[in-house]
Amino acid sequence: MACSQLMHRCTGCSALQTSSSTSDCFRSRAQGKKWGCHGGSARTAPLFPRVTCTFPRTYKDLQEGVGLEELVKGADSSGARDRSKRLQRLPDLVPGNQSSVDPRRTHSSPSRNASSTSPADLDCEHFSRCSGCVIDKALDEPHVMRDAVSFFKRHAVEDMSLTTCGVWHWRCRAKLAVRGTCDNPLIGLYEEGSHVVVDIPNCRTHHPRINAAVELVKDAIRTLGVEPYDEETQTGQLRYLQMVMTTFNSSLPATERYAEGKVQVTLVWNAREEKSVEAALLQPMADFLWRKGGLGRRVATPILHSVWANFQTTRTNIIFGGKWRHLLGEQQLWERVGGADICFTPASFGQANLQAFEALLRRLQKKVKRDSAVVELYAGVGIIGISLAVTRACRSVKCVEVNKEARDSFQLSLARVPESVDCKISWHCADASVSPINWLEGADVVIVDPPRKGLDAPVIEALRLASLRGQGKQKSPSYSNANRVEKRPWIVRAKQDSVVKDSSSDWQEVMDVVWPDTLVYVSCGWESFKRDCAALTEGDAWHLDDGHAFNFFPGTDSIETLAVFKRGKSTGTKSSKRKSGRRTGPIPFHRKGGKGALPKAKQ
Repeated sequence: MACSQLMHRCTGCSALQTSSSTSDCFRSRAQGKKWGCHGGSARTAPLFPRVTCTFPRTYKDLQEGVGLEELVKGADSSGARDRSKRLQRLPDLVPGNQSSVDPRRTHSSPSRNASSTSPADLDCEHFSRCSGCVIDKALDEPHVMRDAVSFFKRHAVEDMSLTTCGVWHWRCRAKLAVRGTCDNPLIGLYEEGSHVVVDIPNCRTHHPRINAAVELVKDAIRTLGVEPYDEETQTGQLRYLQMVMTTFNSSLPATERYAEGKVQVTLVWNAREEKSVEAALLQPMADFLWRKGGLGRRVATPILHSVWANFQTTRTNIIFGGKWRHLLGEQQLWERVGGADICFTPASFGQANLQAFEALLRRLQKKVKRDSAVVELYAGVGIIGISLAVTRACRSVKCVEVNKEARDSFQLSLARVPESVDCKISWHCADASVSPINWLEGADVVIVDPPRKGLDAPVIEALRLASLRGQGKQKSPSYSNANRVEKRPWIVRAKQDSVVKDSSSDWQEVMDVVWPDTLVYVSCGWESFKRDCAALTEGDAWHLDDGHAFNFFPGTDSIETLAVFKRGKSTGTKSSKRKSGRRTGPIPFHRKGGKGALPKAKQ
């Protein structure tokens, strides 16, 4: 994504769009009307253990030394799940002041009375006005899941289930509008169908550290007299905030890192640059924030990781401008994701629900065979690709991404890949929709993680063609043609812009062109996924082999889908294919010898 483009996240979406109305930007976590309670049906007894955690609610609590108790991640409770509903649940985070929990759903509006609230209910005081959530009851059972289960059953996948990693305090990334006055600043999302900002200081989905950082920003606005932005007059100084929390802290035990995360704050300023007259209060505000919440804070753990500025003066609804400045704190934000260290800049896209994303990556890794050649389209900063290289001993991993801003982050992440990882890893700045067949050739596994709109039409056609060539239904290029000198300028440019880490292994040369036999689709748009699935499975080019849903955005009627396609026609249900013991696709490549060599097959 170019710096001038809007980082726009729709419901359960990792899409980046170039423009949108401001109201859409801050309603992006919600769609349609709000959902109330689901009648008076009773909820069954809890199917998973509860973990008691006490969270500070405000910046004032943290200033007074109220810390966060150890957050213990519970075990998967799939063994005790309700098999009829096929919903897999993980532990929720239950506030420590809950003395008792009524297992039944209530008809009353959200309240702070824990005794009348189900552990899977939102119970947020801002729900009636805030557009961020559309469901306030049974957040672990989004309505779209019923359609998903039915859809996958029609494709012979019988065990489609949902993973929910807690319904409160899951959001580690937030973009918030700043409006109001310097005496009474409002920081939050737009009210449904309007440009009226709803102040959400006690948001139940935000990690408590983000809520605390918002209170700190309000304190700075009041103290320094910073003017919030006015859309009608196009005046004011502070337009938006971006809050990104990192849990990366090797000095703490792993169980404490999520609770003790630090927040990177980006101030979107209504000025052309930091030397502008309009930016006179920018550095004083950064200093105030750092003194109160950064390393200058003498009590308890620092709230802030760093302070950045983005400059935006255009009269559009795009949140970010093209200029970024690092003001205070650490310049790079790191996160441990999928077994790898990943670097982010404020302009990088990242998932808001770190725990759910980690669960998805762990499941995805199991779907990729060791020694595979992997290509990832729509790769972003390369999180999935690098995590596979580290955990699955892949032969090679290619990451293809159109946003050139992701290159530096990938390069820094690549530098932290252990030397023991013997895999050729590369990142290429290219539009996946331009000659996509060139990226698929030679890969065993293709991973696609498109924006909410789904796959580009040329990518779908290339995936179908690759499958047909792999099945021998379409003629593949000859070996000599496949190894000709590339002269097409768009391919040459993509290779020149690449970042590469070579493998030290001597791989056997293959004389035949290899085409992928496995397609892993990570979808944030359910409707677009169904459309793409229909196109991919047409004519038995691919068939659905496995599927699982993840509740990335509790409070919204959305799911993140992990779907595995196999080449060709399905041979039956998933269970029958496993029993048959038959193997499809090409025999994996083997190293000739030395480290990681596999034994030769018996003749």
